[in-house]
Amino acid sequence: MYDIQEYGAWRAAIAAALDDYRAALSSFDVSDAATTQRVAQAAARVRDDRLSVAFVAEFSRGKSELINAIFFADYGQRILPSAAGRTTMCPTELLWDDAWKPCIRLLPIETRAQQLSTSDYRDDASAWTVLPLELDAPDRMTESFRQVSMTRRVSPEEAQRYGLYDPENPELADALGLDGLVEISQWRHAIINLPHPLLKQGLVILDTPGLNAIGTEPELTLNLIPNAHAVLFVLAAETGVTRSDIEVWRTHIGAGPGRIVVLNKIDAMWDPLRSEAQNEAEIARQQASVAQQLGLGSEQVYPVSAQKALVGRIQGDMALFERSRVGELETALLHGLIPQKKAILGNALREDLNALSGAQSSVLAARARNLVEQLQELKSLRGKNQNVLAHMMRRIEAERKDFDAGLMRLQDARTRFSKLSTELYSILDQGAVARQAETVRLALQASRFATGMRAPVRSFFENVRASMDAADAQVAEIGTLMDGMLRGFAAEHGLTLSPPVPLSLRRYRDEIDAVEALYVKQFGTATLLMSSRSTLLDRFFDSIVSSVRRSFRAANAEAESWLKLIMVPLETQIRQHKEQLRHRLSSIQRIHDATDSLEQKIAAFEASQQELDGQRARLLALNSAVATALDDTPLKEAA
Repeated sequence: MYDIQEYGAWRAAIAAALDDYRAALSSFDVSDAATTQRVAQAAARVRDDRLSVAFVAEFSRGKSELINAIFFADYGQRILPSAAGRTTMCPTELLWDDAWKPCIRLLPIETRAQQLSTSDYRDDASAWTVLPLELDAPDRMTESFRQVSMTRRVSPEEAQRYGLYDPENPELADALGLDGLVEISQWRHAIINLPHPLLKQGLVILDTPGLNAIGTEPELTLNLIPNAHAVLFVLAAETGVTRSDIEVWRTHIGAGPGRIVVLNKIDAMWDPLRSEAQNEAEIARQQASVAQQLGLGSEQVYPVSAQKALVGRIQGDMALFERSRVGELETALLHGLIPQKKAILGNALREDLNALSGAQSSVLAARARNLVEQLQELKSLRGKNQNVLAHMMRRIEAERKDFDAGLMRLQDARTRFSKLSTELYSILDQGAVARQAETVRLALQASRFATGMRAPVRSFFENVRASMDAADAQVAEIGTLMDGMLRGFAAEHGLTLSPPVPLSLRRYRDEIDAVEALYVKQFGTATLLMSSRSTLLDRFFDSIVSSVRRSFRAANAEAESWLKLIMVPLETQIRQHKEQLRHRLSSIQRIHDATDSLEQKIAAFEASQQELDGQRARLLALNSAVATALDDTPLKEAA
């Protein structure tokens, strides 16, 4: 996992370069509200960056053991429970968050009875059961980890209320035991906050329950698995690809960037009565068969033995580890994952850096222009008499009054800007999404047939998509208004103003389209004809609403930030121009009163010019340092 550590070092170098850049911007007084927020945004991107890896499989395929072997062998023992049968009963995330002490946060299964997704509970600390992790007591820590395996038996009615049992679904009918009860997981979701070096570098590991849970827990289908940077689909060598495996592969995963198929437990095919070559040939045949059934090339399927890899690493038996072939999987995982994640983060940071460079250049150019104008004006005063000085003072005063009058003429545009902003907030109001969702829920409950549930959900997506399109059009209108206002004011007063920073809400519309695509994939015509699917759709819709509401919330926050900052360049230039006019008037007034101060004033302005040139050179160097840190690669193989 050395590559992840180097990736962390790459992020640390960028963070340090950004800190130097931010300090210089502040000390040189060239950081307005827009610049400050952009630097903070870039720093937050680096600080909060995560590498998410999801492990998906039917139960007893060895997911947890594979996680132990790849990431946690250095502990000298199993971190996640791993044994025959089902050991991970609820979706489990392993990560590190400084805001929490080492602990396991467990979301009770009872929350499934509410119209809220797992994401809706993430920031509600009171909803979770928190168990501390005793890092210096491995046995007690292992015991705490067993919580993800805990189950309890409940009545069929209670299991149905949680969406975990349906007597009309033949796949779930067997869940009813001889005692008339249904076994369900005790927890809906688990977050293990562990100060492991890799997790501290931003790695997030998602261990999923069996494949049935992927269909019944919408959070996995809509959020966690699609948003993972890498998904490892784990099969067992002795069973190959089952029908449920193929369904989950086609419905929830599929071939694409960061998608890897793992053929685990190849040690079951190490027949001591066959030669090594014969064993390898048998494994290769199973590898080719799996690839063919999933529509992949053989090289995209990685045969491994997670259990032997873990034993080999813990016992220092490198021959056994090599035979497990987990090293080949690690190489494929990290060399595919890290460059992809680095490119995503790097592109976003370059966009921030370009915006910062433009804003910095604009401020410094305006400051330099003011210095040149004032210096030229002062030099022109050499040899002038008192009458000329008095005339220049009257001219500057008239210029200042004209500038103030121009500010008054901006008021109409500001009023229009305020009206359009209010309309934009209204369009992106999450309350409207909630009201539309409630209408759909009533329609779903009223529908007597599963196929009749399709139209209300389709209508919901059409409405929220139309709202996002309307918001994007409103943003464009505000941008056009601001562009015209800036151009007019700049031309009227001879200022240089950059065009307004653009904003597009297209990505939030794309998020909504992606959620709808997942819904259509999950509930195609054939599957919805099953009455048992209607119950699942009702629960699935809660997560759909949660995802859409999250997109609207993010769009609203970005629009609010944009609306606050879009006026900043104009306000900054207005403030600087007014300050310049005041300085010009004050300088000529002092020279009018004491002509012997003229040369001193000229010398002071020339010194300010040199200081400004030094600041510009320093900021350019710091900007280049951030760019250089971005270009450095954490992967030795790519060097």
